[in-house]
Amino acid sequence: MKTTDFTRRDFVKGLSAASLGALASGYPLQSFAEEPATKLASTADTVIVLWMGGGMAATETFDPKRYTPFEKGLNPNKVLSTFPSIPTSVDGVRFSEGLEKVARVMDRGTLIRSYTAGDLGFILHSRHQFHWHTGYAPPQSVACPHIGSMIARTLGPRNAAVPAFINIGQRFDVGEGEEIKAFTSAGFLGSEFGPFNVTFPDSAKDVVTPPGGMSPGRFENRDKFYRRLADASPIGQLGSGFQKNSLIRSLDNAHRLLGSSAAKAFDLTQEKPETIAKYVPGGWDFSKRLGTDLSREGTYEKANIQRFGLGCLLARRLAEVGARYIEVTTEYIPFLNWDTHERGHEKLTNMKQAIDGAIAQLVLDLEERGMLERTLIVVASEFSRDMMQEGKPDKPVVDQVPLPDKIESMTQYGMHRHFTDAGCVLLFGGGMKRGHVHGVTADERPCKTLKDRVIIEDLHASIYRALGIPPNLSYEIEKRPFYVTRDGLGKPIQNLFAKTI
Repeated sequence: MKTTDFTRRDFVKGLSAASLGALASGYPLQSFAEEPATKLASTADTVIVLWMGGGMAATETFDPKRYTPFEKGLNPNKVLSTFPSIPTSVDGVRFSEGLEKVARVMDRGTLIRSYTAGDLGFILHSRHQFHWHTGYAPPQSVACPHIGSMIARTLGPRNAAVPAFINIGQRFDVGEGEEIKAFTSAGFLGSEFGPFNVTFPDSAKDVVTPPGGMSPGRFENRDKFYRRLADASPIGQLGSGFQKNSLIRSLDNAHRLLGSSAAKAFDLTQEKPETIAKYVPGGWDFSKRLGTDLSREGTYEKANIQRFGLGCLLARRLAEVGARYIEVTTEYIPFLNWDTHERGHEKLTNMKQAIDGAIAQLVLDLEERGMLERTLIVVASEFSRDMMQEGKPDKPVVDQVPLPDKIESMTQYGMHRHFTDAGCVLLFGGGMKRGHVHGVTADERPCKTLKDRVIIEDLHASIYRALGIPPNLSYEIEKRPFYVTRDGLGKPIQNLFAKTI
């Protein structure tokens, strides 16, 4: 590995990924509430969230409606789906064309078609992503922890050498990176429970390998110097005393990982090419660098398709060695990927190539290894999309995309507006039902929720409950309780679970 390929600064940033998230918040932790008196029975040990950042259109993916093929002069009000539907392995359940491989494993999953995003006023992706990942609508008076951090704090690591919360695929120096940082953090819980960020899964091993040219002794000296610097810094400069101590503990965790055999899980070059090809369309050449292709004009979309597949493969390897919460994102960048303000049909064709084989193979691999029953996979997005409707039928908001009288080109063909009344969440494993559909939506516009509405508090409560965490668990910050679900009111959706819990 050339030093120019992965610099010392890159390495320090990688180690700091699990260390710096909450320090910027400035909110000192006063004290923690006691752990629950009784441990609830669990149906899962691990959660893998596959995040479709940017607004995944339900009618183009897992809740298809009437298909209208493109032709010039189309009335946009007639367009509900721009792909025909296909059968799945469950009788009567259909997906959108392009998701054939996920369709074949639907008999292992539960599909929610009635997820309803929060009413947050003017619709902004980063606000709704904050709401989804923390359970709280911004702004808040305290730094809200990410759901992965809440899980890491409450349950701890499954393997002491492996970060409990690992985040794969999102850059923070593009688009709305600063806004995404606001919720990709442990918040007031402390740095040690923050995410270990792996931006490019193809080079994940570099994050846990000291860069070339740095001897072990030199590395240890730098670590000792950094610890002295942190210890000597005034209170407030690096956060409260609690936050400083949490930072030191996160450094200890990072060093434990570096010296562990579990670090090999980050090395995707150990996988056979035929295995990689099941996750990544066309396979992957490790002499290339995703970071380069994702930054070069004209190569982003293809590289992003490959990145998500590699991220899912990495998630499987990390689950095998004991990661507790893993999130793999298709990456949210305004106007790219699922953010289909134009060229909606074309962009979704690309996104389906990215997720179809990767999601299906992750399910099959975990099943083959006997891990699916105790691993909960969650495929989700902040909200859905529609050709005509912005917001909800009963709570419309200002259109953010001009509405043409007629569709004259493929640029206008696809779902462009933010639709928050009905979206899809796909669940596999973790004690959930198999071959089950929850929720009903209208077949004609507006394709709103008609039955069994799901809100974020109850979705989070279901995820927490699968892990044995009560939805009214709280931690104390500024002498007030902060609950894992808003005000502790989330209720697990019993109809999702294979057995009553």
